[in-house]
Amino acid sequence: MTTESTAASPRFAGTDRLLFGMILGVLAFWLFAQTVLNIAPGMATDLGVSMGVMNIAVAITALFSGIFVVVMGGIADRTGRVRVVQWGFVLGIVGALLVGFAPAGTLAPAFLIAGRICEGLSAACIMPASLALVKAYWEGAARQRAVSLWSMGSWGGSGFAAVFGGLVAAHFGWRWIFFAAAAVSVIGMLMVRGTPESRADTAKEHSTDVLGIVTFMIALVALELFATLGARFGWLSVVSLGLLAAGVVFGIIFIRVESRRANAFVDFRLFRSATYTGATISNLLLNAVAGIILVAMTLVQLGGGMSAQSAGLLTLGYAIAIVAFIRVGEKLLQRFGPRKPMIWGSLIVGACILLLMPTFAMIATYRVLAIVAFTLFGIGLGFYATPSTDAALANLPDDQAGSGSGIYKMASSLGASFGVAISAAIVTALSADNAPASWVAGAFTFQGRQDNLAIREAALVAFAANLLMVVAAIVSIMLTVPKSDREG
Repeated sequence: MTTESTAASPRFAGTDRLLFGMILGVLAFWLFAQTVLNIAPGMATDLGVSMGVMNIAVAITALFSGIFVVVMGGIADRTGRVRVVQWGFVLGIVGALLVGFAPAGTLAPAFLIAGRICEGLSAACIMPASLALVKAYWEGAARQRAVSLWSMGSWGGSGFAAVFGGLVAAHFGWRWIFFAAAAVSVIGMLMVRGTPESRADTAKEHSTDVLGIVTFMIALVALELFATLGARFGWLSVVSLGLLAAGVVFGIIFIRVESRRANAFVDFRLFRSATYTGATISNLLLNAVAGIILVAMTLVQLGGGMSAQSAGLLTLGYAIAIVAFIRVGEKLLQRFGPRKPMIWGSLIVGACILLLMPTFAMIATYRVLAIVAFTLFGIGLGFYATPSTDAALANLPDDQAGSGSGIYKMASSLGASFGVAISAAIVTALSADNAPASWVAGAFTFQGRQDNLAIREAALVAFAANLLMVVAAIVSIMLTVPKSDREG
């Protein structure tokens, strides 16, 4: 028999102090840590590191978050969710200070990589444990409000990251982003302090699933390296094919091992809930669409001659819209249930990508299309965020709230990590040597400059790949999330 327990106060009701403290922890990752997507070139120059090292530093945070988020969610269920949130704050402070104080020269890679790993582990602690606390300490409409505000920290933070990073780096220097992240984490830690502990009481003590964690890590790292470096090595090279084979083989081993273990850190029984499954799969796919930001920023800078700061401002509508419409998604959830808002949000994201696909237009026209498109991106994700998160939480057993939330947030982190890697790989491969793809040029008439055809055509193909991910997300929702009684 399994029950939900709170060590100090079983009837504790969540407060805004606790909620906003946890949101500050979420922001430390999605807003502050994710600014490196925009400021990486400047950081690399200041620290004297190669872009290869910098690219690893960019990707490794989301990768470590994705690998360990489920592990830490399970640990939170057993040892205490408040405790694990506080661990996350400590790791976030350490990681931010390591990056902020990274010295230029030979020690820079060690400080940078170690700091970014700590930031990823911090997110792995805070995201599942804080969501589990939302499930434990809020009910009904209050929980939906808490989920909406929590989502503003997650989705909204990622929306503002590019603009925020560019502005702070331009006016104060990029190091102040990480000093501010450390300060925000200290404030959040103090706000969460004193909250009654919440954990799941289990009749059986669980040991750590070392074999599952190791096989999972090897599979993900191999696949991430294949997606990120495959174009450099050659997609059919021995190294690339070896990485792909390692990812597939260890992935199969992981699935076979986990399906037979009583203490598996990924409990496949959670996916017996069709609604939870649909919410998690669509969450992974829509987070993977974050690759369109990388593609668009690369396109307008390399193909259109815009500065990084000007390019980042094109995404301002995305940041504003996602914050403004998350509460709209909450109201749609209360009116229609989760299925319809999730589908509507995904369709709007699809419309965003369609507007970004005319890379054959003149830059003046494309800037307008990009502004409208990114605003739609924010609206679509705002519709989707709360219904999806609430659908996942509502279908979790109380004793697995942490691990189940961890799997859901793992989908976010890994989706973003692999989505960016796949989009970057497509752009890199198709624009290599500045050679246009004749099969793309034959289908469209590219206006204006012709010396940038390779990057424009590569971006169009990358956007099309992201559109397919949206279609897959819609199909997964339609097949798994049942219609609500509120739909009539």
